[in-house]
Amino acid sequence: MKSINKVVYLLAISALSGFSACTSGGNDPGVEYAPDMYVSKGYEPMSQLADQERSITFQDTVLPISADGKAMRDPVKNTIARGQLDYYFPYKPNDQDEKEQAGRDMKNPLPLTQENLEKGRHYYNINCLPCHGNKGLGDGKVAAKYPPNYIPSYKSDRVKNLEDGSKYYVITHGWNFMGAYGRVLKPEARWQVVHYVNYLEQN
Repeated sequence: MKSINKVVYLLAISALSGFSACTSGGNDPGVEYAPDMYVSKGYEPMSQLADQERSITFQDTVLPISADGKAMRDPVKNTIARGQLDYYFPYKPNDQDEKEQAGRDMKNPLPLTQENLEKGRHYYNINCLPCHGNKGLGDGKVAAKYPPNYIPSYKSDRVKNLEDGSKYYVITHGWNFMGAYGRVLKPEARWQVVHYVNYLEQN
């Protein structure tokens, strides 16, 4: 009977020591089961990193996921992602006729509210002020490096005669030496800047 108790006691001790070896302590994380759960092997969307394997095996044949090596396919041409219809801008860049057409077609969808004006001022100060100046007179610090009137004043007929859609076009695509801000500002932000530009024209 005593020998059976000793065997049970030794088994209990060995079991407890085994459990204690599986617990983590300090910088030791212990034993990791299914390490892929902790360190994922997900692809970087639209990336083309050479060290990422992008292939599948079908009937003992290795097939690339896509011909250009991307982990995710490009969207189908002429399609628009859900919820991003306002990003669609059909007017070609650097084209006077297209700019005028945008002015005829597009109206500012945002109401002229204090909130939209303040947001427009916020985006203007970040993106436009260095060239166009605090009051839109074309006298920003960057403008000082160019000949006088090189960057037009918002109070000039050249700017005041532009329709809101044409101003949106210029912000989106850029014009002459002005860069395009379509990839920097969301459509809503661009329209808010248009509101603020109109405000500077009149004040």
